[in-house]
Amino acid sequence: MTDIHIDKKKLIHLRRDLHRHPEVSGHEKETAKKISSFLREYHPDEITENLGGHGIAAIYHGTKPGKTVLIRCELDALPIPEVNTFAHRSEYEGVSHKCGHDGHMAMVAGLAMICHENRPEHGKVILLFQPAEENGEGAKKVLADKQWKKLEPDYVFALHNVPGFPAGQVVVKEHIFTPAVHSIIIALQGRTAHAGEPQKGINPAYAIAEIIEEFRTLVQPDMTSDDFCQVTPVHIRMGEKAYGISAGEGEIHFTIRCKDNDRMENMAKTAETIVKEIARRHGLKNAISWTQGFFANENHPQPTQWIREAATSEGFDLFEKDTPFGWGEDFGLFTRKYPGALFGLGAGEKTPALHNPDYDFPDDIIPTGIRMFHSLIQKVTAQQ
Repeated sequence: MTDIHIDKKKLIHLRRDLHRHPEVSGHEKETAKKISSFLREYHPDEITENLGGHGIAAIYHGTKPGKTVLIRCELDALPIPEVNTFAHRSEYEGVSHKCGHDGHMAMVAGLAMICHENRPEHGKVILLFQPAEENGEGAKKVLADKQWKKLEPDYVFALHNVPGFPAGQVVVKEHIFTPAVHSIIIALQGRTAHAGEPQKGINPAYAIAEIIEEFRTLVQPDMTSDDFCQVTPVHIRMGEKAYGISAGEGEIHFTIRCKDNDRMENMAKTAETIVKEIARRHGLKNAISWTQGFFANENHPQPTQWIREAATSEGFDLFEKDTPFGWGEDFGLFTRKYPGALFGLGAGEKTPALHNPDYDFPDDIIPTGIRMFHSLIQKVTAQQ
């Protein structure tokens, strides 16, 4: 086990302060201020702010040339009301850290403390606090930011806490770790009529019903299959609550998940074809838009092996997962561009699920995440 000092008490205090003051995607201004203030206590050689929005990158240089490793965490919270009653519960109505990004930030902030005392001998360490992960916009904006050009890592790593697994267990999977996810918004325009004479209008209800049924045939729920596809209706709106009017327009939203990016591209084309054909048959105009896209997170072999080695050397329980997780993660945009890997960190078998209103990040796994990341930093910067 690596001989490093982790100030757990200070990091728990930071984590709980972040939990009390959550901010949703794209609005992490005060969160970024807190993180920036904390980082400056530990004197990075460079600090980049307003990266892709409110993002921050703290950079620690080694004394000799070498590889650059990036460790990424997320700034944003979710628009979910908190039901917990503990002292550090969210102070903001309808917003809370229900994905554990407060804990992820605390871990990476802990790395800043360690990098300050133990700068790498070779290479460079970038600690990235990324905005807007939850809506799939953050990674895209960070990578498009002109400030990114001076960063350009050789390897990238991130973790996500995973309830349902033993606390502190390291969960690894080579290749696809999380699927590609994209959400489709389908708007249908017909013509209103009197509810007593619906034949004189064009009501989208039957087209919506057909689209739901056709999309249902696309589902292949077996995560072990390369053809895995999950299509989930998430929102429907049609007409008005006016009982004398036959609706003349409607809108339906789905989230589509596929195992890899090529499959998602093909499924998107299929979905659009289905919508256009059904709309045509019913005499409806259609408008299709896509939102909150997440590339599949494809873990590269060597970085994944380093994760295994780090977990073993640190004495942590290591679990090899057979199938990808079902949720999306915009870290997939990083692993699409750079060699890297995302791994899971068990949050406890009885911990509430992610995005549940009673979820709270378990403070006891903060040191585990820090030790894993520190070990990975050492492995990458040792490469010549």
